[in-house]
Amino acid sequence: ISMETKKKLEFYGGTWMSFLPFIIFIALIIVTTFMWRSISDGALWVPAFAAIIIPFFFAKDKKHYADAVIDGMASREAIIPVVCWIFAGVFSRILRDSGLASGIAGVAAGMGVGPTTFAVITFIGSALFATASGTGFGTIAAGMGVLYPAGVALGADPALLAGAVISGGAFGDNLAPVSDTTICSATSQGVDVPGVVRSRVKYAAAAGILTIICIIVYGTLNHGEVSQEVLNYEYDPMTLMMLIPVVITVIIAIKTGDIIIATTFGTVLGIITACLCGLFDLVHIDSDSTVPAVLGVHGDADALERVVDGVLYTGISGMLQVCILALLLFGSISVMREGQGDILLLRCLGKIARGPKSAEGTISVMIIVLSAIMGLNAPAILTVGASFAKPLSKKYGISPYRTANLMDAQSNTLVYCLPWTPAMVYTLGFAADSNAPLAAIDIMPCVFYSFCMLVVMTVSIFTGTGRYDLMDKLPPEVRKEYAGWEDK
Repeated sequence: ISMETKKKLEFYGGTWMSFLPFIIFIALIIVTTFMWRSISDGALWVPAFAAIIIPFFFAKDKKHYADAVIDGMASREAIIPVVCWIFAGVFSRILRDSGLASGIAGVAAGMGVGPTTFAVITFIGSALFATASGTGFGTIAAGMGVLYPAGVALGADPALLAGAVISGGAFGDNLAPVSDTTICSATSQGVDVPGVVRSRVKYAAAAGILTIICIIVYGTLNHGEVSQEVLNYEYDPMTLMMLIPVVITVIIAIKTGDIIIATTFGTVLGIITACLCGLFDLVHIDSDSTVPAVLGVHGDADALERVVDGVLYTGISGMLQVCILALLLFGSISVMREGQGDILLLRCLGKIARGPKSAEGTISVMIIVLSAIMGLNAPAILTVGASFAKPLSKKYGISPYRTANLMDAQSNTLVYCLPWTPAMVYTLGFAADSNAPLAAIDIMPCVFYSFCMLVVMTVSIFTGTGRYDLMDKLPPEVRKEYAGWEDK
């Protein structure tokens, strides 16, 4: 059902009140994140729940409001990441419990790889994985499950490592041909994906190089000491056998572009490999119990808890907090959409454009603001792309390839580093489950790719770089729709 024909959710106070869930949520997380320095994504549950409850009393039609919340939580765009997180969480837990991180850290230390160098490797490795697979969240799961604890053992700054992993995910999300943002940005402007990818390499490469420089500078100033265990290479060499399921999972992710398919194979292969190598037991019986515990049980709780408390259980339960938070956020997103607050915001911003430069700036602000509010980039691109960005581009003769690149790049900036976004809370969940928990305020300054890309795209707007990319490759009938570009 289109936005025009679907009944609007009305509020006392007007359309702008549809932003109230996000205003309440952001205000409350400023307290929990910046003042209390919460390290738990579960601490965001209360702000997210309050953000849905309070605006309920401002809605004129309470039933419509309730339906909007349910529709948002039950939507496909809400469920897909939740399912992916669960599968990726289990696979990551298997890798972590197998001791692969200590093996990688030991090998790296033996080769003379220092903390800062490892942070750079973490970014490059994450960027390559994300570019090949097209999954930012899958990249975060793999990086935080393996590279993060290994880097911490090497003495690298934990916040820098987490920022490097997220930055790599953002890089791949921006550049990967199979990324949902790449596909959404290209199709919304009516251009081909390969052409869009080729024309955006210059932006991604520039931001990537700047990110590496920032990591080196920050890492040089903020690295710790290499742990004694790593210096003495006290790790089980068999843990490196877990690289086999990792490599196979990466290959499958690249081939299919589906993180669920890849991690399903990875989970099964990881369990088999870990058991064959003696890294953990398929069935283990505690000395004080006759009840078997499945997949490497630890602790001395009651017998029933020992049965279920293994890598599968902890892998799933570790994703519980971020999954619930995501569902609550999607409820708020649905309320904003049903109230047409996003449409009102974009219409107001659209009035600012007075030329090609201001049109590009307006499109950028639209994408950055909407993706930051939603915590998601692909839905923001779909909202802005065809209805607002394309008409502005046609009016001022901006290449549709440039518009697609502008939307995609800007949608991968702040959405990856703000405290309430799924990427950040997903990362916090993995960090909290390790020996180096972090708060969002620690990680934010270290997501260098977000800020570097923002700088790169801002400079390109002011210089006009790429404004008419591949315009001569457009079909004549399409090229005529763009006003006077030949005279620019």
